[in-house]
Amino acid sequence: MSAGYDGGAPGGSGAAELALRDLVLAATVRIHRAGAGYAHDEPVSFLGSGFFVAPNWVLTCAHVVHAGEGGEVTVVYRTSPYDDPRAVPGRVAAMLPELTGRPAPGNWPAPDLALVRLREPVGHTCVYVSERPNPHFGGTGVFYAGWTAPRGRLQILDGRLTVQGTISAWSPEEQVRLGRNDLPSGVSGGPVVDLVRGEVVGVLKSRADHGGGGTSIGVERLRTLRLPADGNDVYQSVFHAHDRYHRDRQQAADSPDPTWADIQGELGARPGRTLGPHQRSELLGLLADLPPPVSTRALLDVLRSLPDFRVPSLVPAPRGWRDGLGLLYEHARQDGALKLVLDYAMGVLSAERPPAPSALAAERALWDWVRHTAAGLDSGYRHALAQRRAELLGRAQAAHRRAACGTSGGPGTDTAVLEPVRPLLAGHPEPSVLLVVLRRGWEPDHCDWSVSVGGGPDQEPTRLYEGERAPLDGLADHVAAPLAEAFRHCDEPGRPATLYVALPHLHLGLPVDDWRLAPDGAPLGAERPVLVRCSDRDQLPDEEPSTRRSGAAPWETDGAEDPDAERRDRWRRLHLREAQAEVLDCDDGVRRPVPEAAALRGLAPYTVPVLCRPGDPRSADDPAALGRVLRAGFGVVLWHRRRRPDAVCGEFHRGVKTVVDDGDGALFLPGAVHALRGQVGAEDTESYWAHGLAILYDDPHRPLPGTGDLLEAP
Repeated sequence: MSAGYDGGAPGGSGAAELALRDLVLAATVRIHRAGAGYAHDEPVSFLGSGFFVAPNWVLTCAHVVHAGEGGEVTVVYRTSPYDDPRAVPGRVAAMLPELTGRPAPGNWPAPDLALVRLREPVGHTCVYVSERPNPHFGGTGVFYAGWTAPRGRLQILDGRLTVQGTISAWSPEEQVRLGRNDLPSGVSGGPVVDLVRGEVVGVLKSRADHGGGGTSIGVERLRTLRLPADGNDVYQSVFHAHDRYHRDRQQAADSPDPTWADIQGELGARPGRTLGPHQRSELLGLLADLPPPVSTRALLDVLRSLPDFRVPSLVPAPRGWRDGLGLLYEHARQDGALKLVLDYAMGVLSAERPPAPSALAAERALWDWVRHTAAGLDSGYRHALAQRRAELLGRAQAAHRRAACGTSGGPGTDTAVLEPVRPLLAGHPEPSVLLVVLRRGWEPDHCDWSVSVGGGPDQEPTRLYEGERAPLDGLADHVAAPLAEAFRHCDEPGRPATLYVALPHLHLGLPVDDWRLAPDGAPLGAERPVLVRCSDRDQLPDEEPSTRRSGAAPWETDGAEDPDAERRDRWRRLHLREAQAEVLDCDDGVRRPVPEAAALRGLAPYTVPVLCRPGDPRSADDPAALGRVLRAGFGVVLWHRRRRPDAVCGEFHRGVKTVVDDGDGALFLPGAVHALRGQVGAEDTESYWAHGLAILYDDPHRPLPGTGDLLEAP
């Protein structure tokens, strides 16, 4: 059954499009409820559509498979119109978003994607999924397919839709608006195909309530899948299998049927203006033979190392080698596109990976591809490639010799305290994520927010997401997906990025380190260092008139005249030597008011202020106390966020003094607090005193975007 299919698109022939249609329909499946009590040729068990993206893997919508029982479904497929349908059991392996409950019908949040793994191997065809960074379309129309059950009879449907824009652009819930044809019930989960390039770019999500069309989700959203604790990356498994399938299918000589690359060639598709579809299939297959990047950050480092190539800010970021290749298509110069692809392949060869015989064989095969592909380029470039390959082989041989001798050639075992500062000690920018929260003055219980990555001394970070009017008590739900994507940009194996949280001074106690990004995830503070900053220093409470200058200490600057200089000076001096904790609001268990800012300025430069009772409801001084500490120029502060009014505070005092006074200085405090939070989560009773410990670590040389906090270089 075809809904308005009319063949013929720019750049291709009607015959090629008909052949493409056959390939799409052969890979499109229907999904049913599992169980012996259901007949899989009857609509009563029908849930929706899906399609094979890799051998024994089906991509569909989360709302389709969520109607199944216990993650179990039945996939019904056929490879041609003449074959009998075959049913095979499947199990949901991953869903986006990860939800513990079921949303109301018709209100399933984007991305609304699910991957189903078949529980037994079967023979079938697979679609070709685009490796491009975002849902770019070669034209204004797309092809779709799916199953439906009009008048109680199951049948496959296909047709065309027009691209009409996006919904919620630049957010985790981005969707593409599609129009022109009506979409019947059941086609959700079916493929959306770019007819000009001959590749699947999306998944049908919903149909319009009024008028024709509906929405689709870009396949690139799968890059946001959470990496499980066991390290078994479903995304990499699926797309490595996808790319090997299409490479092997192209090399097979025992089938007269055209492949996806064949049809893409007939359509005139030329990925990145330099590779033909067959070359691309071969290269992606070679990349899929290698272990995946150790992290998204490592992949981005390979891309950033390419000459004359600027890595754009992308959401979601590339995750696999294929994604990095797709990124080159949109941003390569016409005259240097082939060299850019070859340089990227060499960057992949030089990337860090665990040694394995299979990886060595895959590296040799990729190098052979590079060498043969570069044969038509100038001799100087070919010589440079050969030299680089020789250097890589030399490094690999040296690493092998070190391993044989039982030495790693590197530093000793890392510790949780050292990890957050290791990049700084090595002279590299610290991988970090920044969440900025700004209070809405006319709506004090709501806030505006943004999530950024990168940044450093006197460098603005790159903003990825922003939002408005989020309730403060529900902020965690609004920023969970943006934070997860930002961490994917920055995390490295065994080295999670630091999260800086810039909060209004009246909400510095927001328990961000307790947030969980997934229902079964660990608290953020146990996963990574979570450090508080102040997002509204310009609104700190004013000082009372004082005679500060008469008793000024020799290291003090004129903070009243230049508070920024005071902050920078105190920060510099604090990091020159060992720090010392000073409890400001408690004296042997007796509550006392925090001194005025003028008196606080008289504290020694190596002082780390500690607040034992900032959450004590009996203290009228509480809202302004922490503000006064910040007004006095302190950039490192510790406080107890959960202290009960009747609690004994001796353990907290002793614990803080031990961590600060016996530690290696203020630079190492973020790692020390992170380690303590992990010990609390691991139920180490010796660390329970640190339950609710918060740390402000507000470097005056790291600007906050959108707050005017861009200071001069030190």
